[in-house]
Amino acid sequence: MATDPFLLFDEWFAEARASELNDAEAMALATAGADGEPSVRMVLLKGHGPTGFVFYTNERSAKGDQLAENPNAALLFHWKSRRRQVRVEGRVERVTDAESDAYFATRSRDSQLGAWASDQSRPLDTRTTFEARFEEVKQRLDGQDVPRPPHWGGYRVIPDRIEFWSDRPHRLHERRLFTLVDGRWSEGLLYP
Repeated sequence: MATDPFLLFDEWFAEARASELNDAEAMALATAGADGEPSVRMVLLKGHGPTGFVFYTNERSAKGDQLAENPNAALLFHWKSRRRQVRVEGRVERVTDAESDAYFATRSRDSQLGAWASDQSRPLDTRTTFEARFEEVKQRLDGQDVPRPPHWGGYRVIPDRIEFWSDRPHRLHERRLFTLVDGRWSEGLLYP
């Protein structure tokens, strides 16, 4: 076997980007806070490689709070058109401010402004309140570059397990599991 899981992910991701109708980079992110209660939501993959899988968010969001309490997470990519999925489990670390700044600069202006206007995951009385906050931020920063909010940044999931699942007829699926042991990847199979 001895395949590099990151090279295999690159292959599968490229194939998914060519065949998925929408958001091949969409991934389910599962976290749990100190209370151990799990929570899952969709986020977008914004970088990947041997150092891990990167996404960005408001650090004061529910997921940001949970990651501060318990820096471990699981990811799931499900590419229905390819009949494949990839599961990733590992510890989480913050990306550098420079990485967060560089990615934030690539976002649309409205997305940048929204990062300032939104108290992500917090209760909102009416949509009108959020829209008014967005307009206030838009006017305040008119004609200026939008800086990255100090509470907004990236996280990297550094995997210690990566599973590649392929659909097969009659539920006789193929499951390849890569496990990090003493700094090296070991590969094995799992029963379907």
